[in-house]
Amino acid sequence: MTEHDEHPTAQREQAPGEAGGNQPRQAAGGHPRQPVQDNGAKVSTDVTPAGPAEAAIPELVIISGMSGAGRSTAAKCLEDLGWFVVDNLPPALIPTMVELGARSQGNVARIAVVVDVRGRRFFDNLRESLADLEAKHVTRRIVFLESSDDALVRRFESVRRPHPLQGDGRIVDGIAAERELLRELRGDADLVIDTSSLNVHELRAKMDAQFAGEEEPELRATVMSFGFKYGLPVDADLVADMRFLPNPHWVPELRPYTGLNEEVAAYVFNQPGAKEFLDRYAELLRLVAAGYRREGKRYVTIAIGCTGGKHRSVAMSEKLAARLVAEGVETVVVHRDMGRE
Repeated sequence: MTEHDEHPTAQREQAPGEAGGNQPRQAAGGHPRQPVQDNGAKVSTDVTPAGPAEAAIPELVIISGMSGAGRSTAAKCLEDLGWFVVDNLPPALIPTMVELGARSQGNVARIAVVVDVRGRRFFDNLRESLADLEAKHVTRRIVFLESSDDALVRRFESVRRPHPLQGDGRIVDGIAAERELLRELRGDADLVIDTSSLNVHELRAKMDAQFAGEEEPELRATVMSFGFKYGLPVDADLVADMRFLPNPHWVPELRPYTGLNEEVAAYVFNQPGAKEFLDRYAELLRLVAAGYRREGKRYVTIAIGCTGGKHRSVAMSEKLAARLVAEGVETVVVHRDMGRE
């Protein structure tokens, strides 16, 4: 996959915009108009000229992550949603970009900036720019696109392009160098999207899920079922293991179906401990969600695993997501490995 035709995503969500005020009308000479009586006499006033309305600070999203993980696709998605997108902007210029947007009288209410290792000469300035934005009370979010080494190698090899940091070495050397360079930024990210198993349309759906709406909820949750035999989701915040429940795979009449099937779900939740787990885990998530909100975390990915990601994890994910929705948490369900058998 190329940086201009990258992969990835699956889900749904939202984002806001703001408008600026109008300038006060002035006479041709630049002075405020004085009121005039019907007889033509000027009325004496001590009105002080009104200053320009306070500029509305644009909302800012910084898109970064691994080369080949889908940054360009994510940026194009935001552009389609009406965001003003700047690709490969040196980090030192981000505060300037926000200031220019604030002067646009609301015409540029949402700005997305792609920051990557192509601008690595300026990358050291990113931390300083983020501190500057925080001091100016700019609302900013960092979206980090992640992917496995194997997936990145396949994408670079498929387009026969070198990794930006590999130099005279191999692609894997460039990937390792980039991971180290971006390690701190990944830790600061508000949203991490793993695109290892996602295609372009799924990544666009994921970005739509996060930014397409008008009002942003306090906390958004993604409940993801997966199979342990395919590996842990790298973007999971919380992981739960359903392998303590009997596997419907060993029931011949249930084996062909998934956890979306009513009979499979009934089998899972009739097992000892299934309903108790759902009740107690939902209670635990209420506690965790409250802490996330206090810490300003807007997104949480809850991974529910079983052996193959087909039966138990799928059924539990559906029930858990329904609980979260009932409690007012905007929730998306993703079945990562269902259908891989």
